[in-house]
Amino acid sequence: MLTVDVLKNGYAPKSIDPSLDLFAEIARLKKEKNAIILAHYYQDSDIQDIADYIGDSLGLSQQAAKTKADVIVFAGVHFMAETAKILCPDKKVLLPDLRAGCSLAESCPADRFELFKNAHPDHIVISYINCTAEIKALTDIICTSSNAVQIVESLPKNQKIIFAPDKNLGRWVMQKTGRDMVLWDGACMVHEIFSREKILRLQQRYPNALLIAHPECEQPVLELADFIGSTTALLNFAIKSDKKEFIVATESGILHQMSKSAPDKTFIPAPPNNSCACNDCPHMKLNTLEKVYLCLLQETPELLMEEELRRKAETPIRRMLEISATLGL
Repeated sequence: MLTVDVLKNGYAPKSIDPSLDLFAEIARLKKEKNAIILAHYYQDSDIQDIADYIGDSLGLSQQAAKTKADVIVFAGVHFMAETAKILCPDKKVLLPDLRAGCSLAESCPADRFELFKNAHPDHIVISYINCTAEIKALTDIICTSSNAVQIVESLPKNQKIIFAPDKNLGRWVMQKTGRDMVLWDGACMVHEIFSREKILRLQQRYPNALLIAHPECEQPVLELADFIGSTTALLNFAIKSDKKEFIVATESGILHQMSKSAPDKTFIPAPPNNSCACNDCPHMKLNTLEKVYLCLLQETPELLMEEELRRKAETPIRRMLEISATLGL
């Protein structure tokens, strides 16, 4: 079972001098403590700008696996920090706010999934990295949205597969590979609430814009998309495309890197089924620059994990990394 240092409010409580230059202080602390900051594309722009590496789940896993830092500050959500600890048991792994969870990971409780797995004993389990350490420990191979298609295609065509926990990503992988997989019924709250109707109206306003979407989106949205891919794939496609306008159906944090990488292009967040103009992950946005600073200063909250669970969860992640390396991903 996973154990963590849970402090009041999920992060280290301490007042901060408002005149403090947090960018300079974070840089100083990183040097003093031999620390590295890994940040997901969905973090606030300030955090992305001070990170040593910004990426999606695959890239962040690869960076965590090879870092020589003593301390890893993971500016992301809980399962990402877990993954870093699984791959780096000798490192101190810190998460700025322990409340930064994941609706997709929470949609797949380990006890229920174990029963589901036992009901399909002749199936290999491929789990999306957006899951808890307990689910990883019940998995044969981990995948990310960057490599899910290639991971599935690396297996014999007659191999039966359970895909968990994201049903939308699993359905898209099935369409791409032609495999008939058993899907766990989980989903990401951010990618499930994009409004097809609002996107259609937005396309009328921007007739030259391409719709690019993450495969965690629901099928009605994906059917409208000009390009579907992981967060990194969306970024690279937008940079390389000759088009100048893009409607982006994923968490709005990626628009910061898109705008930095292609300042001459226009990026429009796809609207959700509510009154907001864009779609933010409330868990990702719990991390702030102030919490990153406090996290580094006090070296807490630290993510701790029982060794037996860590070892079991490590095996399917290492299999993913090995397959990805073999395929040049």
